[in-house]
Amino acid sequence: MLDSAPHTAHHADVVIVGAGLAGLSAAQHLTGAGVTVVVLEAAPRAGGRMTTDDVDGFRLDRTGQLLNTSFPELVRTPGLEGLKLRPFTPGVLVHADGRNQRAGELRGARRAFTTARAFAAARASRSSGLDQARLGAALNRLAALPMDRMLARPDRPTAATLASRGLPARTVDGFLRPLLTSLLSDPDLTTSSRCADIVLRGYARGRLCLPAGGAGVLPTLMAGQLPPGTIRTGVRATSIGTTAVVTADHGTFTCRSVVVATGARAAAELIPGLRLPGFHPVTVLHHTAPEPPLRDASLVLTAARRGPVAHTTVASEVDPDRAPAGHVLITSTVLGAAASLPVAELDRAARAQLARVYNTPTGGWRLLGAHHDPDAVPAMPAPHDVRRPVRLLSGLYVCGDHRDTSTVQGALFSGRRAAQAVLHDLGIRPGYGTATLRAA
Repeated sequence: MLDSAPHTAHHADVVIVGAGLAGLSAAQHLTGAGVTVVVLEAAPRAGGRMTTDDVDGFRLDRTGQLLNTSFPELVRTPGLEGLKLRPFTPGVLVHADGRNQRAGELRGARRAFTTARAFAAARASRSSGLDQARLGAALNRLAALPMDRMLARPDRPTAATLASRGLPARTVDGFLRPLLTSLLSDPDLTTSSRCADIVLRGYARGRLCLPAGGAGVLPTLMAGQLPPGTIRTGVRATSIGTTAVVTADHGTFTCRSVVVATGARAAAELIPGLRLPGFHPVTVLHHTAPEPPLRDASLVLTAARRGPVAHTTVASEVDPDRAPAGHVLITSTVLGAAASLPVAELDRAARAQLARVYNTPTGGWRLLGAHHDPDAVPAMPAPHDVRRPVRLLSGLYVCGDHRDTSTVQGALFSGRRAAQAVLHDLGIRPGYGTATLRAA
């Protein structure tokens, strides 16, 4: 339950600043251990970047990040028991050489050999049997590699690593590069190779998917499971300590511990000396059309850089809940410098590209929404520590995707790590339950 009424005096065991996924995750684990919590959110609603706008009955996500059924925190996080996932058609479509080709078809979670074999088959017309064997073996090993061994690998920029692993350029450029570009939101692939390996490992073990009803369903479910009055929206923190948070218009909140769970930029403003990472800008475009340009629930990647869109999907085919009955929703994600173009210019360029990708005229499409976020995805250049400390000192903690990996999994896991650190310092032993995630 959310409460935006003004208050002048408040106290809780823990005050969490920020009601995004990391803050809500921390709140869930803390309240589950019997700790009293207040979550302060400057925006009118919880969710952070994981929010969804309702426009004429269409559910328009503000984020371009994709979920994966292999994300462990989707199961471990209290409150997400009711989450339904809408998987994409197994594998992806890669648009290259004027056509779409199926790649990465999965026949079940954790079947790495099938995944690897399908990866290689994506460019079968150009790849030799040796190419397929090399790629299949590499991805099979990656899927089975324990996380601690993966994190012990040398860390370099992903682009350099791809070029040095003995895979043909046609395999790298025709599939792995566009896949990682979309999953990392990094068109130049400067991201840490360890982070790229983690993403590829997750892809080989699970299925890419969308949350039914929009990205905003995750924070809604999590917030709904917290005790009434836990979340205070419209409350902006101006300064913090280890035992108090001062707000702009709602007085001072006293506590035993403070968790800063905002985005990286806001966290750096509240905590002097906290390193501010770079960011990958993202713009998400939502169109509607008279007819679906593709009657398939596929994710379409663009292999050639001949337009601003990195990936696109007919979202209403993947998740019918995102559009009114009988209507079509096409969602496309723009990365890099193109994401900062004026909306009218970006829309024109995207339509021209999407006409080629879907092989259909786009002049009759209507732009429903365009959401630009210059700080959408914290950059993870090599070397990158995927387990950055969440405990700054006793009583002061920080969490978010900028402390882990820049994914939904990273945000949720970071919140759980922060909660564990708080409980340890308070002398409380956590007891977490288990849940079963439903795929729909």
